[in-house]
Amino acid sequence: METQKFQVVSAESSIDWTGKKVTGAHNGTIAIKEGTLILADNKLTAGSFVIDIPSIKILDVTDPATNRQFADHLFSEDFFAVENNPEAFFSVTNSAFINATNYQITGDLTIKGITHPVTFPAAVIISDGKITASGKIIVDRTKYDMKFRSGNFFTNLGDTLIYNEFELDVKLTATL
Repeated sequence: METQKFQVVSAESSIDWTGKKVTGAHNGTIAIKEGTLILADNKLTAGSFVIDIPSIKILDVTDPATNRQFADHLFSEDFFAVENNPEAFFSVTNSAFINATNYQITGDLTIKGITHPVTFPAAVIISDGKITASGKIIVDRTKYDMKFRSGNFFTNLGDTLIYNEFELDVKLTATL
């Protein structure tokens, strides 16, 4: 069995995030700091990557002062607690090959030092010493001690309710 280790190219990898609330949604990006993807017999079998939480950008709020206030709130204890948890981590625990470009990935997602399993479909293209992989991870923020304006923990929120699930649309590029 031939095993190959690919290094994630941070500059060509990213996460687009979307968080929803009763009155709409917010979106932005988060950088990938580093990572590896492992192939065995030309199939993805393992991997991990580090998410650079302080790199969170909010794209839909254009007023600079409001954007900064929102970012500061995301960095606070209500959400990502960046001061004590500047990185989040994902590590593949199972990679089920479906066909030439599709996998079912299961892995451990760690945010704020709290780890939970997640499973999602991923598209993986392997060619010429390069892997491009993408998948959308649905995260229940309350499992990671992010309870701010959650209907599971607070009542009478009305139109200030923030939905518990947010999306991480992950795109990785890795090379030998």
